[in-house]
Formats: sequence, structure tokens, C-alpha cells
Amino acid sequence: MQATLRSSISFTGTGLHTGRPVRVTVHPAAAHFGIWFRRSDVTDRDNLISARFDLVPESQLCTRLMNTDGVEVSTVEHLMAALAGTGVHNAVVELDGPEVPILDGSAAPFVRGILSRGLQRQGAPIHAIEVLKPVTATVGAASATLSPAPGLTMRFTIDFADRAIGRQTRFADLANGRFVRELCDSRTFCRQSDVDQMRAKGLALGGTYDNAVVVEGDHVLTPGGFRHADEAVRHKMLDALGDLALAGAPLLAHFEAERGGHMLTNRLLRALFQTPGATRMVECTPEQAARLPGVGVKSADLAHVA
Repeated sequence: MQATLRSSISFTGTGLHTGRPVRVTVHPAAAHFGIWFRRSDVTDRDNLISARFDLVPESQLCTRLMNTDGVEVSTVEHLMAALAGTGVHNAVVELDGPEVPILDGSAAPFVRGILSRGLQRQGAPIHAIEVLKPVTATVGAASATLSPAPGLTMRFTIDFADRAIGRQTRFADLANGRFVRELCDSRTFCRQSDVDQMRAKGLALGGTYDNAVVVEGDHVLTPGGFRHADEAVRHKMLDALGDLALAGAPLLAHFEAERGGHMLTNRLLRALFQTPGATRMVECTPEQAARLPGVGVKSADLAHVA
């Protein structure tokens, strides 16, 4: 069955790129509503933005949504991953600024807040997007593919010159709370040289060692280092789940990426829905529903989260 939160939950923090303080509140919503963002600070235009892949302008540093009135909300990927990874199908995300707060750089604070409220089953069946044939997108040396699978599985490979990260590959079947246990606490990461370049362009103004793992060459500059030896690729998988959630419904598919990122995942979704016969919407059987991210998540799963 579809699910929403039992009651609203709020988070306060700073936008990673704007450096501005922001409060975001996730409210329950009716069955079949989906996920929508509402900018409470915008009163002169339409302030509602649907969480849909076709409302994403191209961006490499984060995932940004924009409605037809030009109202935007950025850095939505960690919250979207938390909603998908805990099995929330319907919600209104209200915020008083242009960017979702970065918090600790992972999805764990969002997951913890959502599960603290609990989920309300809504008596409506879950509909999912079944991928029927492989579709691939490429950006330079990076590539990503969605292909048929009975649930949502993911294999991700990254390859960085910095030896602190290097080449990492990880596979995950995202059923049965695996996102919460293994991926949600993995933080965003970057190189110190990238931080310097971004700040020269007026970006990453809210970035600190408290909300990102910063590396340079062989060295991890963030105190305490990585939470996991392969935290970098785990975070890329977290981002991918959040970006794939913009399909508008859970995916029954295998996602595979080599050097992927936000822009590539969005291009992949666009290619998927532009390819005749590549998808169909299905009402999930109990067996299919049991394989979706979020199904089977328990409070005890948070014991494994930093």
C-alpha cells in the first residue's frame, strides 16, 4: 500500500551552495498525490514544484527543480533519497528558501526524522514503473543504463585520480531496508581544489568539514575521515536513488553507472521515457512491492547509521 508520514517533521540547517539558513518541513499528503515542494517564501507566483525529472534544468553539482513560473528548489537529492528509501510515496515538502539544507551531507538525518514520525498506510495500491528494455545515456566518459529487473538494484563505479578515493564499485539490492542500513549515512564528498573553484563562482558557500568529506590527493582533510572505506561510491548511489525517485513512481529496474552523476541520471530518465516501449506502469503485486526500497524498513535499521 502507498504510504505517507503520520505527522509532519521539520529540519533546519544551511544550504550547501547558497550558505543561507533554511527550514524544511515534510507534511503528510493524500494517496496518489506524489511528492511536491512548496516555497513558503514565494508569494507572488506559483510556489508549488512537482518532484519530476522533466522539471530539472541541467546541473552537475546538485539536482535542481524549477516550475513554469521560474520558482526553484535545489539540492533535493538527499531528501528525495530519504523519502524513497523509507517508502514515502506522498508528501508536501515546504521550505522557506531556495535550497534544501545539507545537514550532515548525507540522507541519515532525514531518514531518522521520517522514521521517528512513522508511516501511515493509505489503502491505495503502489504503482511502479517497470523497465521493459535497456536504455543507456552517456556524458563524455560517463555512462548509465536502466534495464529490466524484478526490483530496484544498482551497481555503481567511480574512478578518481585522488588516491584517497580511487576506483570503487558497489552493488546493492535496495529491498528490505538496505538503503537505510548501508547507504543513507554516506556523505557528499569533493576535492579541496573543487571547493576553491566553486567558492570563486559563488557556490558551496555553506560547505564545511561537518557536511562534506574533503580530499586532496592521498589525504582526507575532513577530521575523522570516511565513515566507510567506500563511502564515496555509497554516496553516489544515494544520490542516484534520489535522482531516480524523480521518475514519479518507484522503478522496477537495474541501474548501472560508470562515473555517473546528477546530470547523467537525469538524461537517462529523459531517454527512458522518450524510448517507445521502454516502460509501462504496473500495479505492484505483493511480491513486487516487497522488493521496493523502503518496504520492510525497521527502526532497528537506524542502529547501523552514523
